[in-house]
Amino acid sequence: MTVRQTAGRQQFGEFAPEFAHLNDGILFGEVWNRTDKLSLKQRSMITVTALMAQGLTDTSFVHHLQNAKNNGVTGTEIAELITHAAFYAGWPKAWAAFRLAKDIWTENDSKADYQETIQFPIGKPNDAYAQYFDGQSWLVPLGGGLSNVTFEPGCRNHWHIHQAA
Repeated sequence: MTVRQTAGRQQFGEFAPEFAHLNDGILFGEVWNRTDKLSLKQRSMITVTALMAQGLTDTSFVHHLQNAKNNGVTGTEIAELITHAAFYAGWPKAWAAFRLAKDIWTENDSKADYQETIQFPIGKPNDAYAQYFDGQSWLVPLGGGLSNVTFEPGCRNHWHIHQAA
């Protein structure tokens, strides 16, 4: 699997083109793709630890937690990672990290329950358009050029917010 990132170009391409290049081309294009040195799972675990240690539990942290899950980090592993790092990085930082991680690693339970209440399948994570959302969305092709998009509560895009029911 090759890591591709366009968030730098999307967010800062015109304002800070060199930063966008370093973010998308070097950090994610080269460093994250050196999987012969460290796996994506290992890189995700290191990144989550580093961000937690700095207290950076913003939307980028949520994206890195989701990436960690997508890269094979289990709920048991993330809980152990945060618990271990709490003694070195700080207890309040661990609390903040756990609040976000718990939502990501338990989403399948609530997702399955929600699936039972709707007509269309929820689909797979909408990774191709993830840079346009703060939060998770899922996409499933229905055929005939139509697709269904499902948004988690609070998911934000550039146009509106989906509130919890």
